[in-house]
Amino acid sequence: MPRLHGWSAGVAAIVLSSALACAALAADEVKIDSETFGGLQARAIGPAAMGGRIAALDAMEVEGRLHLWVGSAGGGVWKSMDGGTTFKPVFDKQIQSIGAVAIDRQHPQTVWVGTGESWVRNSVSVGDGIYKTTDGGDNWEKLGLAESERIARIAIDPQHSDTVYVAVTGHLWNKHPMRGVYRTRDGGKTWARVLFVDEDTGCSDVAVDPENPRIVYAGMWQFRRKA
Repeated sequence: MPRLHGWSAGVAAIVLSSALACAALAADEVKIDSETFGGLQARAIGPAAMGGRIAALDAMEVEGRLHLWVGSAGGGVWKSMDGGTTFKPVFDKQIQSIGAVAIDRQHPQTVWVGTGESWVRNSVSVGDGIYKTTDGGDNWEKLGLAESERIARIAIDPQHSDTVYVAVTGHLWNKHPMRGVYRTRDGGKTWARVLFVDEDTGCSDVAVDPENPRIVYAGMWQFRRKA
């Protein structure tokens, strides 16, 4: 039987409860036993607009096979080692709202994940910083930026894997100093804020020039959600 999540599971539960209630009222006339609902199948009936937003994606060919890493706005991180034919969840013990995923091109088993969906919509959730795995997702290390709430992009220096830039969109409902572009040069042990506009302006995207990693581009976004 397929697994349901969120509102889909709630709707299915209501439908099933209604069926059971009707069956109970007719119990005097119809025999109810384990066979009565034996053929009942759950069916996902929504919500179509909010059921599964994919917020981040990165891919790389490794030893002739395409590896995919997918971050969901509300479903954690999923990994495929066969070009998307099958997927395995690898982030279930961490937070489920994902904003960015990046594979280290020099070390494909090393993957960075920035938490907190950066699409500031009505059902947006929050993150708790940045994580890194060095063994393909079996184990994760939390490496700071805990107050960022939303990370939109991660850019790894193509020549120096320990140098990583992070686009922090930041808080949705209030001003906060933890916005802008953050950089680590020691693989996430320490961070420095290298671009900041003000407490209302976060970073929506960051990219490193592949031919000259000393050139870094960043997009800044002033935003605020209100009631």
